[in-house]
Amino acid sequence: MKIIKRLPGLPVERTLGVLSGRWKAVILYVLLDGQQRTSELEKRVAGISQKVLIEQLRALEEHGMVSRQPVAGDPQGIEYLLTPLGESLRPILDSLIEWGSHHAKERNEVDRLLPCNAVIRDRTT
Repeated sequence: MKIIKRLPGLPVERTLGVLSGRWKAVILYVLLDGQQRTSELEKRVAGISQKVLIEQLRALEEHGMVSRQPVAGDPQGIEYLLTPLGESLRPILDSLIEWGSHHAKERNEVDRLLPCNAVIRDRTT
């Protein structure tokens, strides 16, 4: 079952289509720390429901950004990890963070920025 729409033809629109949504970039950013179970992701991303997390993970999987792997010794356990294609977003996500901060400074809205730990718990890096 396809859960995502066909992506636009223009490369910039395609990129934004893959990353669009409230949680996709946050989930990808958290997975830069390494593979994690669904329950770990749910705990680390403040404010996301399990239903939305699963939907976003499925869309990211369909886009080739993440893969699911069974946990050895746990028949119910699934871990998500970035694919090489997903890992290639690291510099893009870093640039988006930098640009978001720059934009806030230019607009005199730095006070509206949230620290990463307001949304992402237990960041390892």
